[in-house]
Amino acid sequence: MARRTTSAAREAWECVAELWLGDENHDRFHDACEAADISPPQLKALLSMHTGDALPMRAIAEMLRCDASWVTGIVDGLEERGYVERQAHPKDRRVKVVTITALGEKAKAKAMERLTEPPASLVRALTENELRTLRDLMRKVRNAQS
Repeated sequence: MARRTTSAAREAWECVAELWLGDENHDRFHDACEAADISPPQLKALLSMHTGDALPMRAIAEMLRCDASWVTGIVDGLEERGYVERQAHPKDRRVKVVTITALGEKAKAKAMERLTEPPASLVRALTENELRTLRDLMRKVRNAQS
């Protein structure tokens, strides 16, 4: 049975949303794009890829919630940089699949380093004990989504 959303839950999530959608995080995302030398849509696509997974172009379009024809340009840019490889699907040669390369993994790691750097305001506002508590609570929420 689903629990009713409490005002505390809504307020907590509102704070998360304000932090996530705020200017500092927006700038952080663009810094991560610069670190990887790619555009925001390309970074979003790259972040969704994992070593050993071959994603059909249509799956990338669905993940990005865009037209499949737009994904061609995104993948072209990633492929030009050597971050991904595009190949025919082994069972259906009409379908193209995309895999991340070792260079793409390095670019993704560089971008993630920027994205996961905690904001100075977080470090200033909380004690080390409070930061550990926040970490533990956020892990609990993340793990509940799995």
